[in-house]
Amino acid sequence: MTTNQLPKETAADIAPCITRALQEDIGDGDITAKLIPAQNTATAVVISRDCAVICGRPWVEEVFRQLDPTTRIDWQVEEGELVSPNQQLFTLSGNARVLLTGERTALNFLQTLSATATLARQYADLAAGSEVKILDTRKTIPGLRLAQKYAVTVGGCNNHRIGLYDAFLIKENHIAACGSIAEAVIQARSIAADKLVEVEVENLDELHQALEAGVDVVMLDNFSAAEIKNLQAIDFGETKIEVSGNITEQTVAQYLGSGVNYISSGSLTKHIQAIDLSMRFID
Repeated sequence: MTTNQLPKETAADIAPCITRALQEDIGDGDITAKLIPAQNTATAVVISRDCAVICGRPWVEEVFRQLDPTTRIDWQVEEGELVSPNQQLFTLSGNARVLLTGERTALNFLQTLSATATLARQYADLAAGSEVKILDTRKTIPGLRLAQKYAVTVGGCNNHRIGLYDAFLIKENHIAACGSIAEAVIQARSIAADKLVEVEVENLDELHQALEAGVDVVMLDNFSAAEIKNLQAIDFGETKIEVSGNITEQTVAQYLGSGVNYISSGSLTKHIQAIDLSMRFID
């Protein structure tokens, strides 16, 4: 995986993201690394202690590029590859101080993005064979929005809007402030006619209002699977259907085959468990 294969906006975000992470860790110097003679070189191996979908190679590479571009990284796995416990991921060769200084920052990114990709793969597998797309949300780790959004796609799921700028998502408070769903949609179309307009609804009355307003997507918030199946007699026209609210791995299957187009879940990015990684010097 190279940054050329990343979305342009994500690729541009890697360097400043790594710079911030290194600064918060190193501060004015890694005093423990200074225990090692400055001229010493070493080789280290990184392994995964868990079953995981590996994601984050460009972030690891940027860590050591910034610390010392002569550091050699030899990958034994591809981005998006499913690995087994105790499988070797890559080796590092270079200045011993650099390897030690960069270890935690590199592994922090790799363990977090791999965790996101791994959970996304589990959700994608649950929806396999259906036409339903599993979407993430904006419930990401602050500062890692683009990185986690990328990891979701590596795992096989899809991105909802990236932020507040690329699509309208009109919710309860927006509707209250505008006066009605219809007025909110009118305002949205006047502000940015080329942007997708989605409205979150909580009951049948709001659903009908959203459909009458001609929204692109209607989000059914906290509708049960049974309630959604009862909506199949409604003519949604060109409007796509998204379901959201308390979606978990245990409930995804209930919504497949019910006529929905999208299932969104904040769990993809906020209910992750970091992959257990280990780095050891071997030379």
